[in-house]
Amino acid sequence: MTTMSAIRAGIATNLATISGLRTSATIPDDPKPPIAIVSPESISFDTSMGRGLDTYQFTVLCIVGRVSERTAQNKLDTYCNPTGASSVKTAIESNRTLSGACNDLRVVDLRNYGDLVIADITYLAAEFRVAVFA
Repeated sequence: MTTMSAIRAGIATNLATISGLRTSATIPDDPKPPIAIVSPESISFDTSMGRGLDTYQFTVLCIVGRVSERTAQNKLDTYCNPTGASSVKTAIESNRTLSGACNDLRVVDLRNYGDLVIADITYLAAEFRVAVFA
């Protein structure tokens, strides 16, 4: 049986393949960039044949430090690339069943690229939406 916790953990495990990027399957109180945080957004129940399929939407918030604007943007851009060793999309989709936790998944889009303020500190961040079919 699919659980939200197993899906979150699976996405975080896939993201951990990116060298130097911390990952968290839960929302931390004090994130330490660079970090990718996996959080649930919504679930559409019974999208196929009664209880045959549910569609989960997750957000992966990728946060980098903002010591230098140019350096931060260049770092975040490497995570936003559609392919490559630092690509969030490539990492998440590297194991599309999350070792059996779901049927399939895909990174749907990137949004909200810009400043993020946490505890009076300004970071640079981007959100990736991930659709999970289970």
